[in-house]
Amino acid sequence: MNSIREVERLPAVAADKVSLTAPLGEPVFRRIWLASLFSNVGQLVQGVGAAWIMTRLTSSTTMVAMVQTALMLPLMLVALPAGAVADMFDRRKVALVGLSIACLMASGLATLAWSGALSPWLLLTFCFLIGTGVALYNPAWQASVGEQVSRQNLPAAIALGTISYNVARSFGPALGGVIVAAFGAVAAFSANAIFYLPLIVAYLRWNRQHTPSRLPPERIDRAIIAGVRYALHSPPIRVVLIRTFVAGLTGASVAALTPLVAKELLGGGASTYGVLLGAYGVGAVLGATGIDALRSRTSPEGAARLLSVVNGAMILIIGLSHNLVLTCAAMMIAGAAWMILVAQFNVAVQMSAPRWVTARALACFSCAITGGIAFGAMIWGWAAGEFSVGTAMVMSGAACGVAPILGLVIPVSRGTSEGLELGEAPDIELALALTRRSGPIIIERDFQVDPAAARAFYEAMQSVRKARLRSGAFGWTLSRDISDASHWTEQYRCPTWGDYLHQRSRMTQADLLLLAAADTYHIGEKKRRYRRRLERPTGSVRWREDTPDRHDEAVSIYPH
Repeated sequence: MNSIREVERLPAVAADKVSLTAPLGEPVFRRIWLASLFSNVGQLVQGVGAAWIMTRLTSSTTMVAMVQTALMLPLMLVALPAGAVADMFDRRKVALVGLSIACLMASGLATLAWSGALSPWLLLTFCFLIGTGVALYNPAWQASVGEQVSRQNLPAAIALGTISYNVARSFGPALGGVIVAAFGAVAAFSANAIFYLPLIVAYLRWNRQHTPSRLPPERIDRAIIAGVRYALHSPPIRVVLIRTFVAGLTGASVAALTPLVAKELLGGGASTYGVLLGAYGVGAVLGATGIDALRSRTSPEGAARLLSVVNGAMILIIGLSHNLVLTCAAMMIAGAAWMILVAQFNVAVQMSAPRWVTARALACFSCAITGGIAFGAMIWGWAAGEFSVGTAMVMSGAACGVAPILGLVIPVSRGTSEGLELGEAPDIELALALTRRSGPIIIERDFQVDPAAARAFYEAMQSVRKARLRSGAFGWTLSRDISDASHWTEQYRCPTWGDYLHQRSRMTQADLLLLAAADTYHIGEKKRRYRRRLERPTGSVRWREDTPDRHDEAVSIYPH
């Protein structure tokens, strides 16, 4: 008999030797990727224009700094709801809605700036709304990459997505500076609105085959909770989220302190800051070319340790250096290491999440990285104020070098999409007229197990527990009859009948293998082992016998 561990740990897929440019041979991905490059450039151009015009509208340095906050805050606040929406509805349409919001808000901002009606708070509001559209678009875009390329091209496609942003970051701010200097902030806002159009056209041309769910969409709050619970109860994804947060926390000094590095350590000004940013972006682009080689030569955990150490060493050099050339070289290598590390974590999440929750898993990944950088920036900013910029950078570099110790406890595994396809659940016989809101639902399953195999059965059921909790079950328990040592009962709950139907529909083929492995220990009759009960707490039964039943939600739409 195969052990449950062999079933749970599905074989890892060896990294295919695929060229970084291979995904560009697939028309849909190529069109969207090229158009996204323009979109990324437009967003950076707008950031320059917004910061510049804010200096004209107010003398407050806080308001100027809040421009970036207004642009980036939605990426954290909207990520999880956007991921849930992308999983619940057609991802192509969700992406189009997000892009349309961003384009319309950018057009509105350009119009207000042209008419002279712009105020500081109005500028921040429109920057926030543009960021909201981008935040709605991002999970839908990332989760749909796997539908635009073949499976072997997915890691390279994810890397290209990261490259697109870093290419834009390498020259987008410089282009924004030129546009603002030559034509003003209105031109920068208009350019951003125009640069969204190719991406909108690319999505309109994508003939995506959307297969709607047989069940009605979940409530947005329940969908968010389901996504977070899956990420927390999926060991590969949970490990990646923790490691991503730690990587962002320890390495955030680069994003937070680079302006001060240029000013205090190198004695430069805005041009020096721009050179450092350019070196970091170029390094990220160049680093992407090494993703395939690294994946084929080492394990994900080995790569994560190496990249974290390299990133930490370069940050340490930045903190000690007073030479522009040396600092630029360190920034370039740090950019390459950071880009590859983030791409590796992104691939691991996408390869470990079934399609029903991919966007939400990626939204959790986005929250982990932005949250880590946000808290890390606060920590290293405080350290720079208490000690010095150089000392803070050295402390950050040392933290990056120590972070790989986590790999001894929670190593990153190679993601695999084997077994993540949804399985088929058998029909349910009903004697009650249930609606989607009926509940709570209690589910029980009986086992007759040879007492000699009790320990092995218990271990098998712990893997079943993980599968149940990942798919949306609550309050899972396993009990043993004290008067019959061979009788075991699995029990869990779902808040409503609709939640239970969604929970059943999320079971993957790998989950069903775990259930089948546990079933091999059952030595009794195979029939009538399941009991599904509608809990009736005090006060839940209608108080008058002649009160009619409500049939506003027919159960016939839930046959499986």
